[in-house]
Amino acid sequence: MEAGTMADGDTQAGRADGLHQALLESRQRWRDFGAIATDIAFETDVDGLLTFVAPDEVLGYRGANLLGRPLSSLLAGHEPGLPDPFRQVAPLHQCVTWMWHADGSTRCLAISLVPRRDAAGQVLGARGIGVDVTEREQRDAAAAAALRRAELLEHILAQMRREVMAPRMMQTVMAELMRALGADGAIVLDLAQADADGFRVLHSVGADAQPVLAAAAGLLRAATGDVAIHGAAEGQQMLACPASTRFGDRAALLAWRPASARTWDADDLTLTAAVTGVACMVLEHEAIQRELARQARTDPLTGLLNRRAFLEEATRRIDRLDREDIPGTLIFIDLDRLKPLNDRMGHEAGDTALVLTAGLLRRTFRPSDLVARLGGDEFALWLDGSDELTAAERAERLRNAFPGEMAHLTAGDPAGMTVSIGIASRPGGSGEDLDSLIQRADRAMYEVKRLGGGQWRVSQPGAPA
Repeated sequence: MEAGTMADGDTQAGRADGLHQALLESRQRWRDFGAIATDIAFETDVDGLLTFVAPDEVLGYRGANLLGRPLSSLLAGHEPGLPDPFRQVAPLHQCVTWMWHADGSTRCLAISLVPRRDAAGQVLGARGIGVDVTEREQRDAAAAAALRRAELLEHILAQMRREVMAPRMMQTVMAELMRALGADGAIVLDLAQADADGFRVLHSVGADAQPVLAAAAGLLRAATGDVAIHGAAEGQQMLACPASTRFGDRAALLAWRPASARTWDADDLTLTAAVTGVACMVLEHEAIQRELARQARTDPLTGLLNRRAFLEEATRRIDRLDREDIPGTLIFIDLDRLKPLNDRMGHEAGDTALVLTAGLLRRTFRPSDLVARLGGDEFALWLDGSDELTAAERAERLRNAFPGEMAHLTAGDPAGMTVSIGIASRPGGSGEDLDSLIQRADRAMYEVKRLGGGQWRVSQPGAPA
């Protein structure tokens, strides 16, 4: 009986040793599998402190050095006082978590864990694994950011298609960027023109830009290349992107928001650079519109106003002069003997004479006076606030200067070239319209021409046709 009892005891001890060994082997297998399949395998106690870590190196730390530390101490951006995400009472699956690496960088891990419980169901800690998904998260974040940029640009272009004029297109571009960035305001700056306050503002939306102009100028002067840059001043954080248009113009798109807002990130810079490309396209469109408008109003040879632009502007000025009871004067000019010059020296010489005439008119009359080429060898001027005496004085100066201006073209021609000038003035508030003034100035000019040219003549109101 005693021997049997001893045998049973040996058997039980053997079984216990076997179970203990099986548990150790199971634990080792679990550790090996965890080390192979995951980037971190861990167990924590009831206080959230690490009691087991595999493999031997985790996130650049020696596993042995992590034992006894809370796993939450490795969380990037985890503020003190917040709940410990690793002290769970329910299973956690694939929780994406950013954690500190020993080199100071951050890595993204997908954490899965289950709570460890005793026989009574009380939580003893947690057991879990983590897989490094940093590259995947970065790819996904980059793809999501690219999709957001594409959607924003598509939205901007769709809004732009509803507009015709470039300034309204630019307002759309800037307003959408401001909304996407959460900015207080946005401006487009002309980097070729600056004053004491900074670069000239071409377009603006949102808050007043004046407080940030000087700081923005300093930021942009320090920029190198066409890349988005950021800085802070005057309680604002600024983000700017300089760029060049296809026509060689230099401009920059700049947005700002309070220094207390979140700092600009890489996605903000990339988005601003992309929208700046659209803004440059609008600036190019605006330049083309300005040039088309200029060509529609300008004589291509002399650069003076053409007939249509002159008549439109002169009509507006007459309306204003009537309201202010101010006089005005219309002057018609015709070149004498331009045809013989063309016949003798060719049309290039004739064109040169017209260009020289335009230059002489600009120098003889005020910058505020309207100067136009009506066609052929006929020119016209409108003088705000000038009566017939002032106009006659200018006409005499022009008559005397003109032959000398053309002397190198008319060398060998005894008659040379002169001008015939007709003048028609209207007192302020007279009510005489532009058509009547044109008829009077035209008659006076042709009367001078009939008498041989080279003179000026004043047409009085009410003169017979």
